[in-house]
Amino acid sequence: MAASNLGSTGADAPARADAHRGRKPAPAASAPCAPGAVVPGATAAAQGGPEHVEAPVAYDAILLAGFGGPEGQDDVIPFLRNVTGGRGIPDERLEEVAHHYRHFGGISPINEQNRALKAALEAELASRGIDLPVLWGNRNWDPYLNDALAEAKRQGLTKLIAIATSAYSSYSSCRQYREDFADALADTGLGDEIQIDKVRQFFDHPGFVLPFIEGVRDGIAQLEASVDGLDRTTGIEVLFATHSIPSTDASKSGPAERGFGEGGAYAAQHRAVAEVVMREAGATDVPWQLVYQSRSGPPSMPWLEPDINDAIAQLPAAGRRAVVIVPLGFVSDHMEVLWDLDNEALETAGEQGLAAVRVPTPGTHPAYVAGLVDLVLERVHGTPAAQRPAMTDLGPWYDVCRPGCCENVRLGFRPALAGLAP
Repeated sequence: MAASNLGSTGADAPARADAHRGRKPAPAASAPCAPGAVVPGATAAAQGGPEHVEAPVAYDAILLAGFGGPEGQDDVIPFLRNVTGGRGIPDERLEEVAHHYRHFGGISPINEQNRALKAALEAELASRGIDLPVLWGNRNWDPYLNDALAEAKRQGLTKLIAIATSAYSSYSSCRQYREDFADALADTGLGDEIQIDKVRQFFDHPGFVLPFIEGVRDGIAQLEASVDGLDRTTGIEVLFATHSIPSTDASKSGPAERGFGEGGAYAAQHRAVAEVVMREAGATDVPWQLVYQSRSGPPSMPWLEPDINDAIAQLPAAGRRAVVIVPLGFVSDHMEVLWDLDNEALETAGEQGLAAVRVPTPGTHPAYVAGLVDLVLERVHGTPAAQRPAMTDLGPWYDVCRPGCCENVRLGFRPALAGLAP
């Protein structure tokens, strides 16, 4: 990381901050690093790189960082170009994915869900008397992260605590957000003025896990009530679904020194949370497995398996009559849930003669919203790690990502905030 600013600031910063609104920032060549700091773009408490920041920080805003999604048919291909930027994928191949969005009128539900989450966070903050505005920016569609930083500049907000709408550790679910923070600072030229920290990955925070516990408990009860003679110990299987990622990237997820093995921290975190959900739902007698969905890329490239549809197809031979599908890797009902689970996976279950229930994602569940605010307050108050809630033995996860965490094997390490280099 370069120990210099990202571009001109000072008198021309407001103009530059507004100059490129409405488009995805280009990749940054460097990230701002204060003299003597080892964490780029961080507040003073995080600049030295502690695993957990236990000093209070007077943040003046929350940055809600989303993935983004199209909001009309004309947006679909430009959005997919943003998502796949730098990979040279022709539009005709992008159209193979675009039909998922076109089925819903070219509108992804994710932006509306983030508007609802932003409003819910604001209401929760207000109910607690916490004066922190919530800015919202996306990685891949309007409003972009650089738009959010331009808004921060206009409001005089300089210390931001970011919440990424992704709970687990991997390149696409953590480091890529951190890279996009660096890109947005470079694009706006605000690297000398705005600092961005990030809350810890919250895969095992009670606020995130509780909605799934409720969903599994309710889903099993629904199947038991609706399927005659169903034995839960042999007739039901719970499938915990998450986005598949390339096996090489999965192996690089999380700090190398933790030694997570095959699937890296990404798979280990999901398995650990699934175990907690089954225990707390009172369902340790019900079979379950971790499955994957939404893979892309050439067939020759290994991705995490089994695919959820393949797993469902094997259930009748194991004596299963019903399946509970749990979107454990997702925070809201966006396209991968609505299409890949509610369309494809439920259709596969029907073809196999299985009764099926898909449980809700956290969305704006009160426990989830309150939990996100609690994660912010951990950093505001500098809460000691020993006092932070975590429902698995893997947490509480790091406030400052460790060196070498979540490398993209194809691209290597790019400038990123909220972590130690590289």
